[in-house]
Amino acid sequence: MVATAALSACANGGGLRVEGPESPPSDTPTPSVALGTSTPSPPPERTPKVAVDLYKVRARLLADKHLTGYDRTVLSNCTVISRCLSRGKTVDVLHSGTPQQIVLIHTLDKFVFGIFLIAVEPTGLRPIWNLDVEQPTVNASPQGDLVVESKIFTINDPVCCPSGRRVEVYRWNGRQMTKVSSTDQ
Repeated sequence: MVATAALSACANGGGLRVEGPESPPSDTPTPSVALGTSTPSPPPERTPKVAVDLYKVRARLLADKHLTGYDRTVLSNCTVISRCLSRGKTVDVLHSGTPQQIVLIHTLDKFVFGIFLIAVEPTGLRPIWNLDVEQPTVNASPQGDLVVESKIFTINDPVCCPSGRRVEVYRWNGRQMTKVSSTDQ
């Protein structure tokens, strides 16, 4: 009885959610509630979240004539979408007021080797830009630029452990994303 009461005190009231390996994301987000209050905590980001359907992203990317050969091979052979694509952050680097979704392409063991920026438009998904880069961290700057940090190997690094990093900044110029800076550290 005490264990049941203790465990129920930790519950969020949402019940048990069971998903298979290919279940689509829930359309209704579970509100987060700060401990000891009854009001949801404010969202950490200003850009609204979008839940792009990764099946549709895969189909749209495979239809793109500019998709690289390696990306096309990975996506063509990918039968379980969660094994090759995942959602990154939602941003508004186009300054359109409509969010864009960062989508990561990766191997089975979650080694990320590329990113795509997908615009969510009334007519559907539109690939805006992509970059082949290993193990990136992608964020929007306060100015609305896209900041990509990736790992790089220096001359004496063992195969397991890159010690360097590259920070690249990309900006939307009204027609395309352009690199405005690149720094190796």
